[in-house]
Amino acid sequence: MRAIQIVSPGRIEQVEIPAPLPSRDQLLVAVRACGVCRTDLHLLDGEVSIPHPPVVPGHQIVATIVAAGPEQSGGETLAPGTRVGIPWLGWTCGKCRYCLTGRENLCDFARFTGRDIDGGFAEFAVVDRRFCFPLPESYSDLDVAPLLCAGLIGYRALRLAGDGERLGLYGFGSSAHIVTQVARAQGRSVFAFTREGDTRTQEFARGLGAEWAGGSLEKPPVELDCAIIFAAVGELIPAALSAVCKGGVVVCAGIHMSAIPSFSYDLLWGERVVRSVANLTRRDAEEFLELAAQQPIHTHVSRYELAAAPQALEDLRHGRFEGAAVIDLAVSS
Repeated sequence: MRAIQIVSPGRIEQVEIPAPLPSRDQLLVAVRACGVCRTDLHLLDGEVSIPHPPVVPGHQIVATIVAAGPEQSGGETLAPGTRVGIPWLGWTCGKCRYCLTGRENLCDFARFTGRDIDGGFAEFAVVDRRFCFPLPESYSDLDVAPLLCAGLIGYRALRLAGDGERLGLYGFGSSAHIVTQVARAQGRSVFAFTREGDTRTQEFARGLGAEWAGGSLEKPPVELDCAIIFAAVGELIPAALSAVCKGGVVVCAGIHMSAIPSFSYDLLWGERVVRSVANLTRRDAEEFLELAAQQPIHTHVSRYELAAAPQALEDLRHGRFEGAAVIDLAVSS
């Protein structure tokens, strides 16, 4: 099969490798589309380590089931031909104290799609059947792919940010353009923060319903109740703290962030909270995909063929598109 592999930090190649075979409790799937995530960039750049390179990246996988592995243990088996989504969290032990207390996203032994397990920048993949989910039929393959990480992490971050009416979003990329639609449907006001001078993205945010859009270090016109930081920029934490009211919550939604500068205690005082979001749970996926079926979310997608995956990553790095990039594997390239 054709695949894209991260061979070492900074080195990405298209290769021909044998198609994988499913083992116990795994499914072989034919990949139809795979979203491109900033985590893929962090892996390529060596900012997030890859335990056993080379690896096929990609963890927003839309695929159809081809076959099940031998000796399936008890439980429901999805039928061949079923369309499923495969997210970042690809396997958990089910036995550690985190798994046993409903926090499998923190599992000590978790394996992640596109880092520990070959991901979706390939024509086929094998997945743990517990960690794939039927998808809403109303979405095309390309449109639903960004929901599987940008949407899921955004949903978890929004939930952990609390119910505040005034929501700030720092970094207006794939996740933020989805979260904006969810938050607006909940009746919240959204304030979008972009790179300084990025008027194109600011206009994009306003078009999705943001009440205000400006540079990442600007003060919004009103105090915020909560904020989510999607950009991997540590200096945004004190900026967001200075923008939220007393009791406000700042959620860091990325897997990697640059160094956080020191800041005076008065920014944190007043019972303000800074917290991170780590991965996701199966419950997050089930809840969010059910919500997406009921509340249509319009994803803005830039399509790339498999051979152009390295270009998609560079375009993501430099902010050359709005919304999300998706690799289309349903057509030959």
